[in-house]
Amino acid sequence: MTIKRGNVVSHTVAHEWGVGKVVEVTPLRATIQFSDGIIRKISSSYYATLQPADPASFLPPADSVPVPKARATTKREKKVKQPVV
Repeated sequence: MTIKRGNVVSHTVAHEWGVGKVVEVTPLRATIQFSDGIIRKISSSYYATLQPADPASFLPPADSVPVPKARATTKREKKVKQPVV
Protein backbone atom coordinates (compact mmCIF):
# COMPACT_ATOMS: atom_id res chain seq x y z
CA MET A 1 0.00 0.00 0.00
CA THR A 2 1.25 3.48 -0.84
CA ILE A 3 0.93 5.87 2.09
CA LYS A 4 0.12 9.49 1.23
CA ARG A 5 -0.84 12.49 3.32
CA GLY A 6 -4.60 12.58 3.77
CA ASN A 7 -5.12 8.82 3.37
CA VAL A 8 -7.46 7.15 5.85
CA VAL A 9 -6.08 3.85 7.12
CA SER A 10 -6.58 1.25 9.82
CA HIS A 11 -4.00 -0.93 11.51
CA THR A 12 -4.60 -4.64 10.90
CA VAL A 13 -3.29 -5.67 14.33
CA ALA A 14 -4.27 -2.79 16.64
CA HIS A 15 -8.02 -2.49 16.04
CA GLU A 16 -8.46 -0.62 19.34
CA TRP A 17 -6.71 2.41 17.77
CA GLY A 18 -9.59 2.87 15.38
CA VAL A 19 -9.24 4.48 11.98
CA GLY A 20 -6.46 6.99 11.37
CA LYS A 21 -5.69 9.85 9.03
CA VAL A 22 -2.15 10.24 7.68
CA VAL A 23 -0.92 13.73 8.61
CA GLU A 24 2.74 13.48 7.54
CA VAL A 25 4.88 11.12 5.47
CA THR A 26 8.68 10.95 5.42
CA PRO A 27 10.91 8.34 3.79
CA LEU A 28 11.27 6.58 7.17
CA ARG A 29 7.83 6.87 8.79
CA ALA A 30 4.26 8.10 8.60
CA THR A 31 2.58 10.16 11.30
CA ILE A 32 -1.04 9.09 11.75
CA GLN A 33 -3.76 10.60 13.95
CA PHE A 34 -5.99 7.76 15.11
CA SER A 35 -9.59 7.98 16.30
CA ASP A 36 -8.53 7.12 19.86
CA GLY A 37 -6.90 10.57 20.03
CA ILE A 38 -3.26 9.46 19.89
CA ILE A 39 -0.89 10.48 17.13
CA ARG A 40 1.40 7.58 16.27
CA LYS A 41 4.49 7.34 14.09
CA ILE A 42 4.55 4.14 12.06
CA SER A 43 7.87 3.03 10.58
CA SER A 44 7.91 2.41 6.83
CA SER A 45 8.83 -1.21 7.51
CA TYR A 46 5.34 -1.63 9.07
CA TYR A 47 3.34 -0.11 6.21
CA ALA A 48 2.18 -3.64 5.37
CA THR A 49 0.16 -3.65 8.62
CA LEU A 50 -1.89 -0.67 7.37
CA GLN A 51 -4.90 -1.09 5.14
CA PRO A 52 -7.12 1.48 3.42
CA ALA A 53 -10.24 2.48 5.33
CA ASP A 54 -13.44 4.30 4.39
CA PRO A 55 -12.80 8.06 4.74
CA ALA A 56 -16.27 8.49 6.26
CA SER A 57 -15.29 6.14 9.10
CA PHE A 58 -12.57 8.48 10.41
CA LEU A 59 -13.83 10.44 13.39
CA PRO A 60 -11.28 12.97 14.62
CA PRO A 61 -10.90 13.06 18.39
CA ALA A 62 -12.91 15.71 20.21
CA ASP A 63 -10.97 18.87 20.91
CA SER A 64 -10.07 19.06 24.54
CA VAL A 65 -9.24 22.14 26.51
CA PRO A 66 -5.65 21.95 27.77
CA VAL A 67 -5.38 21.86 31.53
CA PRO A 68 -2.72 24.16 32.95
CA LYS A 69 -0.14 22.42 35.08
CA ALA A 70 0.01 23.32 38.75
CA ARG A 71 3.19 25.13 39.67
CA ALA A 72 5.08 24.73 42.89
CA THR A 73 4.56 27.72 45.15
CA THR A 74 7.59 27.29 47.36
CA LYS A 75 11.18 26.39 46.66
CA ARG A 76 13.07 23.77 48.57
CA GLU A 77 15.47 24.90 51.22
CA LYS A 78 19.10 24.04 50.70
CA LYS A 79 20.62 21.69 53.22
CA VAL A 80 23.49 23.16 55.14
CA LYS A 81 26.21 20.73 56.13
CA GLN A 82 27.22 20.84 59.75
CA PRO A 83 30.96 20.76 60.42
CA VAL A 84 32.23 17.44 61.75
CA VAL A 85 33.56 17.81 65.30
